Amino acid sequence: MPKDHGIGASPKRREDVRFLSGTGNYTDDIQINGQAYVHFLRSDIAHAKIRSIDTTAAAAMPGVVRIFTGADFEGIGGIPCGWQVTDRHGEPMQEPAHPVLAQGKVRYVGDQIAAVVADTIEQARDAAEAIDVDLEELPAVVDMKAALEESAPKVHDDLTSNLCYDWGFVEENKPAVDAAFEAAAHVTTLELRNNRLIANPMEPRVAIGDFNRATGDSTLYTTSQNPHVIRLLMGAFVLGIPEHKLRVVAPDVGGGFGTKIFHYAEEAFCTFAAKSLNRAVKWTSTRSEAFISDAHGRDHVTKIELALDADNNFTALRTDTHANMGAYLSTFAPSVPTWLHGTLMAGNYKTPLIYVNVKAVFTNTVPVDAYRGAGRPEATYQLERLIDKAALELGVDPIALRRQNFITEFPYATPVAVEYDTGDYHGTMDALECMADISGFEARRKESEARGKLRGFGVNCYIEACGIAPSNLVGQLGARAGLYESATVRVNATGGIVVMTGSHSHGQGHETSFPQVIAEMIGIDESMVEIEHGDTANTPMGMGTYGSRSIAVGGSAMVRATEKIIAKAKKIAAHLMEASEADIELKDGAFSVAGTDKSVAWGDVTLAAYVPHNYPLEDIEPGLEETAFYDPANFTYPSGAYACEVEVDPDTGKVTIEAFNAADDFGNIINPMIVDGQVHGGIGQGIGQALLENASYDENGQLLSASYMDYAMPRASDVPFFGVDHSSQTPCTHNPLGVKGCGEAGAIGSPPAVVNAVVDALRSGGHDVTHIDMPVSPSRVWQAMNG
Repeated sequence: MPKDHGIGASPKRREDVRFLSGTGNYTDDIQINGQAYVHFLRSDIAHAKIRSIDTTAAAAMPGVVRIFTGADFEGIGGIPCGWQVTDRHGEPMQEPAHPVLAQGKVRYVGDQIAAVVADTIEQARDAAEAIDVDLEELPAVVDMKAALEESAPKVHDDLTSNLCYDWGFVEENKPAVDAAFEAAAHVTTLELRNNRLIANPMEPRVAIGDFNRATGDSTLYTTSQNPHVIRLLMGAFVLGIPEHKLRVVAPDVGGGFGTKIFHYAEEAFCTFAAKSLNRAVKWTSTRSEAFISDAHGRDHVTKIELALDADNNFTALRTDTHANMGAYLSTFAPSVPTWLHGTLMAGNYKTPLIYVNVKAVFTNTVPVDAYRGAGRPEATYQLERLIDKAALELGVDPIALRRQNFITEFPYATPVAVEYDTGDYHGTMDALECMADISGFEARRKESEARGKLRGFGVNCYIEACGIAPSNLVGQLGARAGLYESATVRVNATGGIVVMTGSHSHGQGHETSFPQVIAEMIGIDESMVEIEHGDTANTPMGMGTYGSRSIAVGGSAMVRATEKIIAKAKKIAAHLMEASEADIELKDGAFSVAGTDKSVAWGDVTLAAYVPHNYPLEDIEPGLEETAFYDPANFTYPSGAYACEVEVDPDTGKVTIEAFNAADDFGNIINPMIVDGQVHGGIGQGIGQALLENASYDENGQLLSASYMDYAMPRASDVPFFGVDHSSQTPCTHNPLGVKGCGEAGAIGSPPAVVNAVVDALRSGGHDVTHIDMPVSPSRVWQAMNG
């Protein structure tokens, strides 16, 4: 029988009451008395020298408070990058300056040239149109391979080339990998592109800077996934504001998908301008502005090769990837195609030798950074498309080929420097085969053929590394911040609990699932637990929410803090009952003495903590509040198997997804309903990438898909009802909850399943097709069928 409370139950999300009733508090809802508004004049040219900026006429227009240009930020730090990659030759990456407003050159369409602050947003926009900017257009470079040619125009004149880094991993494996390919009985090669994406969260980005002249304190309200990191980066490296004089608040945030992790120039500008003007300054992105100012995702071009022996065992894997950085290095951009991608190239398979090469390239495009999954989808897509192609070439069943090469013994140290602690890849595949009704597929295919349609079935497996950790390891890998998490648990005198967490919620349901953990540990109702997050003024220093780390890292910090609470409460209970502390047990919200009928309620103990009339102060301090910082010992490794069934119309190339099933291993699950929702959302985004979405540039650096007229977001009609199974659970061995993370799985596992299914459908119709690049649009499918 399903649980109705605590860990494993599915209570409705308590935060949805305010979201669905229109009483949420989003950044754009915040109105500060006397606030001004900013509009950014953005470049409509991808690459140009700034000859001059004349703001005279614009500054005289009604309502204009002040116009800022790059000259106002000379001597002030630029937007920092939070991760440094060292290349395969031991040299640090090339790291160009990233000014808050453009200085000397613009480097992509959307680059900020000037910022107009006015009494109203309409006045700011009108004045921006009156600014006279003289730009000398320069040749733009968009194609990554062309950008590496010696004759290519340089995005940054002070760099030696457009190559950010040439990364090899694991470099000492390369000779053995090459030898394994020479000795292979069969080699499969595939060249593919992982298409560029735009995150498009429901809420566009917003920033409000405020300054208190009386105290000298600056406040930034922003749509962020990690306010503490924004405070650190902006305060220490851009504006030079001590952290105790800078508050960053991220209230309700309507979706992020990675794009709200990063520190953006607009945040620094609003904070700087508010102090300069002694007036609050607000910026709200328009949807069209978001297309050219939010960090994009993916954009890799890869050649991948698999070596197999005569018995079809995987013997070696090697890849060569070009990864687009865009015009500047966004906060975590260098880590995505390297440590979040290369370390996952083993997948679910016991391939003994792997070598990964990544060339990161600057181009005249919007900066590229983490997008849901961040490196893990790119690795999975390469590997799972390659295995399907290998199965075609060998004439074997793609599921059987995968099963033959599954890792079966744990812990398992991969040749790409990570160790999987637990997993059951046969178990998830068993569950998937049952859900997907593979035995009935041929009958369904014949029924489709009778209607003139082609039906295909695609499967894939995935593994991801979540809860990025530990800090000492990622520090060696180039991270410029720790990756721990924090929690303060404050118990009030009447027994209610407030948990202040460094993890930030932007749709994950923390306010529902986190209380389930605390309530289970103590044995109280979830309604007695409140969650506070998103404000650096009242939460401990934390690293925010991304990489499916909330429950695995943030939740573990809460558990550790609650354990301290319980330990102290047991001391108080032991004193109240005149018993030994070692004999005290906590169950169902009451403390009891083992082997007796003596007990005292949770509320009586918490009251005694704040009314310490009757216990020795030399042994027990008053109060009941504890803080813990949790630094994980390893990544967590969720895994799964996905299957997609499609129908293709051979006359038009239109692909319709008829069925989609997902079997995931997330370890222990706190709230199954929330997990289902996370998987559904991820699959929807993965299907969007596979069939519809593509950020496309022309040769001059103009974004051709710069609105919903041209960038095809998935609609309800584009996705089916999903089958989801979480019955295969192998708990994580190194965090106290045994959890693994679920937020990115759907976006990782779904794209290759869709493309595998489309290729299978076309081949069933007699078309000699082995690959189609995403998005698998009707035109691409039709072209593949018709040569």
